[in-house]
Amino acid sequence: MKKYIGLLLVFGLFIACKQVTVAQSGEKHKHANVDGEDEPAYPKGFITTEYVAKAMNFLAGDELEGRDTGSQGYEMAAQFVEKEFKSLGIEPYFESYRDSLMAKGVGTFNVVGYLKGHDKVLANEFVIIGAHLDHIGKADEVNGDSIANGANDNAAGSSAVLALAKQLAELKMNQRSILFVLFGAEEKGLLGSKHLAKVLKDKNIDLYTMVNFEMIGVPLNDKSYQAYITGYDKSNMAAKINEYSGEELIGFLAKAKQFQLFQRSDNYPFYQQFKVPCQTISTFDFTNYEYYHHVDDETSEMNFEFMAELINKCLPAVLKISNTPSKEIKLN
Repeated sequence: MKKYIGLLLVFGLFIACKQVTVAQSGEKHKHANVDGEDEPAYPKGFITTEYVAKAMNFLAGDELEGRDTGSQGYEMAAQFVEKEFKSLGIEPYFESYRDSLMAKGVGTFNVVGYLKGHDKVLANEFVIIGAHLDHIGKADEVNGDSIANGANDNAAGSSAVLALAKQLAELKMNQRSILFVLFGAEEKGLLGSKHLAKVLKDKNIDLYTMVNFEMIGVPLNDKSYQAYITGYDKSNMAAKINEYSGEELIGFLAKAKQFQLFQRSDNYPFYQQFKVPCQTISTFDFTNYEYYHHVDDETSEMNFEFMAELINKCLPAVLKISNTPSKEIKLN
């Protein structure tokens, strides 16, 4: 265990630096970005703004036409995710990456990647890192544009899952097994996550916790912390993430409780099925972004530098969640 703590401390020094140069980095390597091209050398596990931007620009591009359930755009987004998982050595959890379901008469699927844990005992426990991949497709036309690109909602969260998958696959330090899930049909009523939660419950997996990412594309307004967590008082997850990351990374947002956001994202079906801590990290605070389900929810409105910083700061916490000898995150 001391080896993992030491590596976490080293990584914390990397992400504390605003800029990382080849001369500063310890173990360096070139890696393929989301387009298959080589990027400059960075420490293992470091996510660049460029990586986030490329993932976002594809997932929220006009060509995908808003990633509506059952659409060709959603299919393209899924193929993009599957290609990235395969390149990282993240295996399908089922026979393929796809967990199929019907969503109000329309066929769709979740994309599920599997990174097996490295400890013989802890590998039987699972952590889920998730976000919804779908969006609403079209919305009210503005200046000739009717494509609801869904950059913040939720290409941003999907990009965070891809980035964390990349980081954890490169580091090869997770003792628990991790499922990276991009959910379908969230916009139809959390149908993808409801389906997968039941499937996994029927398989009787030992789910430790689920961390979901939703709308993290812009910083919070006037907060001491960088993101909030839904269902803040339902568990000690926020406190543990802050402890593991070494700073006040996650806080409480009163409006999240007021608008019952805990029940309105893909964490909730897993909480219902497994009765373990399953919560969503977000930075949408009702004052910092006005394009919810709007055609102007475009990548031009996103802060990629902030997103990369937040993901890099979440990594030590996610890694520690996957490594602690006992389940330290608990329901209150």
